[in-house]
Amino acid sequence: MRTMSIRTALSDAGGGERGALLLWMIFTGLTLFAAIVLWRYGLIRVMLVSDRTYISSLIAVLYVITCGHCFWRTRAIDREGEAGRHCRTILSAADGAMALEPHTQALPAGLVTDHIKSLVTKARSQGSGRLDQTLLLRTLADRLRGSNAFGAFASDTLMKLGLLGTIIGFIIMLAPIAGLDAADKVSMKSSMGLMSDGMAVAMYTTLAGLVGSILIRIQYYLLDAATQRVFSDAVTLTETRVTPVLERHDG
Repeated sequence: MRTMSIRTALSDAGGGERGALLLWMIFTGLTLFAAIVLWRYGLIRVMLVSDRTYISSLIAVLYVITCGHCFWRTRAIDREGEAGRHCRTILSAADGAMALEPHTQALPAGLVTDHIKSLVTKARSQGSGRLDQTLLLRTLADRLRGSNAFGAFASDTLMKLGLLGTIIGFIIMLAPIAGLDAADKVSMKSSMGLMSDGMAVAMYTTLAGLVGSILIRIQYYLLDAATQRVFSDAVTLTETRVTPVLERHDG
């Protein structure tokens, strides 16, 4: 009977929407569509050709790598959220307390389950009394965040690469002025060409850095929000379904 109820709970929880990954896919799809439109009209090609420093190309490569990392982290958080929903459904069943037995493998694998197992171990070790999970919750929060901080680092890096391109572009633009001869038309024409190239480098690298940084910030904001939701659900689950049962059994 207990096995049947657990299987029913798992099948009911399996229908939960994969919100975090879905939002990432929608946002990335819109970004990819915009990139295709810009490429179709030749704007991206002009930027890559005009930037002789290749900083814009480097920004594009780093952006793609960061998107891959964000997808990996979003997928992991989405799985943790699904596992947390499974845990909530199992523990909410009539015989859900049996899932907290030491040798029971009813709960799905995941960080939330590891946290619940740590609570069970702590409750049995300390005996009677109020079960304080503050330190364990801090550990859970750190494990859920994982390498999410890479997003802030990548966003800041793209911004600084754009500023670096701006400085290099102005150096290229202003370098010919020192040897400029107003009477030499050939020199004037060559200098104007170099100044135009320098301005193109400065503007395109700044634009690439700003756009890449903003898009990464948005992606990791969605990821952080999903992580916070998983953590909040875990806190609610353990405070309402786990610690009361453990305190009652050990009391």
